[in-house]
Amino acid sequence: MSAPSSQPTVSEREAREVAEAAREQEWRKPSFAKELFLGRFRLDLVHPHPMPSAEAAERGEEFLAKLRDFCETKVDGALIEREAQIPDEVINGLKELGALGMKIDTKYGGLGLTQVYYNKALALAGSASPAIGVLLSAHQSIGVPQPLKLFGTDEQKETFLPRCARTDISAFLLTEPDVGSDPARLATTAVPDGDDYVLDGVKLWTTNGVVADLLVVMARVPKSEDHRGGITAFVVETNSPGITVENRNAFMGLRGIENGVTRFHQVRVPAANRIGPEGAGLKIALTTLNTGRLSLPASCVAAGKWCLKIAREWSAAREQWGKPIAQHEAVGSKISFIAATTFALEAVTDLASQMADEDRNDIRIEGALAKLFASEQAWLMADELVQIRGGRGFETAASLAARGERAVPAEQVLRDLRINRIFEGSTEIMHLLIAREAVDAHLSVAGDLIDPDKSLTDKAKAGANAGVFYAKWLPKLVAGQGQLPYSYSEFKHGVDLSGHLRYVERTARKLARSTFYAMSRWQGRMETKQGFLGRIVDIGAELFAMSAVCVRAELLRTTEVHGREAYQLADTFCRQSRIRIEELFGRLWANTDDLDRKVVKGVMSGTYTWLEDGIVDPSGEGPWIADATPGASEKDNVHRPIR
Repeated sequence: MSAPSSQPTVSEREAREVAEAAREQEWRKPSFAKELFLGRFRLDLVHPHPMPSAEAAERGEEFLAKLRDFCETKVDGALIEREAQIPDEVINGLKELGALGMKIDTKYGGLGLTQVYYNKALALAGSASPAIGVLLSAHQSIGVPQPLKLFGTDEQKETFLPRCARTDISAFLLTEPDVGSDPARLATTAVPDGDDYVLDGVKLWTTNGVVADLLVVMARVPKSEDHRGGITAFVVETNSPGITVENRNAFMGLRGIENGVTRFHQVRVPAANRIGPEGAGLKIALTTLNTGRLSLPASCVAAGKWCLKIAREWSAAREQWGKPIAQHEAVGSKISFIAATTFALEAVTDLASQMADEDRNDIRIEGALAKLFASEQAWLMADELVQIRGGRGFETAASLAARGERAVPAEQVLRDLRINRIFEGSTEIMHLLIAREAVDAHLSVAGDLIDPDKSLTDKAKAGANAGVFYAKWLPKLVAGQGQLPYSYSEFKHGVDLSGHLRYVERTARKLARSTFYAMSRWQGRMETKQGFLGRIVDIGAELFAMSAVCVRAELLRTTEVHGREAYQLADTFCRQSRIRIEELFGRLWANTDDLDRKVVKGVMSGTYTWLEDGIVDPSGEGPWIADATPGASEKDNVHRPIR
């Protein structure tokens, strides 16, 4: 019954097969972003902008008012940053407020907020303290509530959701010391034993794990005569015998988060706590993340709004060469970028969230694009704020206050935001994940044609299917509404946004043609062209953002008093975005990818070690990756439940 101590050995092909098996294979609903990558600009899928119901909006606004009062009166962000811990009384206050159950249905004691208002609440709480935003998000976006909502049995929901709504904090455990974005090598095991499973293994970077009462754990069930086996999801009580939180990790940012290392040694978990069938764990995790990833864009929106506020106030107060620094073009361009991009991030996040609430569209690509785009752009905005603040941007808020100036934590926001480019799928992994979904239509008809392991018969059949598909598809990429000068004229009100939508339509077709050409050129080697695929995805993200800002601007024009200003911001963002898109298109075919591979080969073979001379390495001793051999813990348990 003991778990094996060796790390599973997995080939590249086997790893890809595991990832492919975990994908949702079918598209049962339309997807705006998927259509965009295929060269079809389906504006009808996002315009008019979807809206929450009056009842949902009223319930959401009522909670936001309570949460705002709590954050303003009970949360001391500077204290959390200084002591690297959220006070217990703050967490208990959030519990009493119902913040743990924002996404949980009211019949289980939750607040039943929509994705839109859940994200607004995360943005508000995260602006008071990013650590609080992470606590609430990790608990609800990827912790126990979301996978149970999607895949849990009625009994599981009735058992665990009321606890999650009011008292119990949850965490999601997938990553291991030697397993990140390659779950095929997952080493934690769950061995069947009667009516239980016995868990053994070590999990790393368990956000909320230090204080969690309930865990979602991904573990590998061995295949046997009575068990299909595979990576499987379980709900696990943190106080179960054999669970040890061995370390509370510390990071460059988000200093108040309760992130740890969790060891399982002969931990018995009832079979009734298994979520879904054996082998469905990765699919459950990926499906959970479809909407779970939207919590990160929400935090990025909050950061953008704060960056804009500080940039505006500081740039009006600080004078250089006889005038406020905002009037100098070098600074003004940064402020314009922050303002336009904040508008775009809110547009993308709200649109994707409302689409998730309506459930009319498949948003797996939209959610991933929102996460990718927001995490990259928010980091740039925070960096620009630090630059605008100059030396004060590099100085801590505590130091500023100590010498009599306003305690503005610009450097903290930069540190806090950096993890978003890694959390819940790094930028590099997001590029590959989105690229795989973007070319799904091509692979479904021509995949066998470019697979070297397929037989001649399979290739012949695939060739026939591909011929039919491309005979219909390719001619549609030649011309479209983007070439008609009066298309999308309903987006012309003082400021003309119709030209930007025509650009999106034309560019979507160009993007699809570029993808098709690349597949024809590289065929089976396409999956290795990660630089190219990343640029394709980045272009798609920009086009999605351009669409979202135009649709949002029109919504605000018809429903609020800021329509004219919204049109101005949308126009500015689209013009900035178009410049980035054209640069990305240029780099599709003119780049240093091949040369980079040669240099990397030289670096790894030791050819350039002379370049490392003349330094002292301050790193400490120890292995690059900690030993994760299953067994009893030899460390004190630092688990700290909040009561």
